[in-house]
Amino acid sequence: MFREAERELAMAASLRPNDDLIWLELGAIRDQLDDQQGALTAFDQAVARAPYYAHTRWERANLRLRMGRYDEAFAELRDAAVSNRSYLPTLIDLAWALSRGDSKLTEQLAGIESASSRIAYARFLAAKGKGSETLEQYKLAGSSFSEVQKRQLVRSLLTANEYQAAFAIWSGNGSTASQVYDGGFEGNVSFDDVGFGWNVPRQQTNVEVSLDTSEKDSGAKSLRVAYNGNSPPKAPVMSQTIVVKSQQRYRIAFAVKAKDVVSGGLPFVTVTEPQTNSVLATSNLPQNTDSWQKQTIEFTTLPDSKAIVLTLVRNDCSSSPCPVFGVLWFDSFSIEELKQ
Repeated sequence: MFREAERELAMAASLRPNDDLIWLELGAIRDQLDDQQGALTAFDQAVARAPYYAHTRWERANLRLRMGRYDEAFAELRDAAVSNRSYLPTLIDLAWALSRGDSKLTEQLAGIESASSRIAYARFLAAKGKGSETLEQYKLAGSSFSEVQKRQLVRSLLTANEYQAAFAIWSGNGSTASQVYDGGFEGNVSFDDVGFGWNVPRQQTNVEVSLDTSEKDSGAKSLRVAYNGNSPPKAPVMSQTIVVKSQQRYRIAFAVKAKDVVSGGLPFVTVTEPQTNSVLATSNLPQNTDSWQKQTIEFTTLPDSKAIVLTLVRNDCSSSPCPVFGVLWFDSFSIEELKQ
């Protein structure tokens, strides 16, 4: 079947010698027949007929790659990817496979030099879970990343548990120090956001989360959490991911105020290790206070810890449904390293 197709395409090429697509098809058929030299001759004709088209050079370069002619192949692959940016992700993938995951060699083979190519390479590296390499490409690309592209990098790195690189990109200042972002709730509340700020699920059952300027321990605002009925226990009401050091002791401090909180499953604050979902510490909350109360949570991170998640949740109930009523206010969150 391939032989007959090869003869027919060779005849068509002789009748329409300037049709680059026929030469490409002929080259592909010869490649199927293990006639690499004949395929290369056909691809040479395709390139000669369409020298400024990326697809002809891309096909010839792939054949040269299979023939082991790597320098020629990658030089032409790079040229094709410059002409047609849609080829760049595949070029990066080919270079990565050939270099066996060597990020520097991949960068060289794929010709990663322009800001746009660094953006593509950073996204590839983030998907591979290469945190420091992703951060390097992000810094080299400078201000070329859009906010959407930055969020994509952060999301990929968080999925790969590369918290420090994700935080450095998210914060924009390259810092990887442990800190509670906006611990006094002076900024806006983000709903279903990806990153390291306070995250509040947009859809919550009988729970209202809002900023409050009338009650505060410090600054101009606090966070008000109003419970008004049945809501799922253990569902996070608010949370924040914080980068940490492994096997380090920490103290988280915050201020809380409560009014008429009643339930069979009361709210509490928990610190968990996201990679293992291990609970490192918890803090019970008051049900009724006349003024702001200071609370602290102390814990030691695990040997492989890279981050912790600070979350407001509820205890399980002994019966269902399990309503909760009342209001909590939070303010002045901070974190500090403790001496071992």
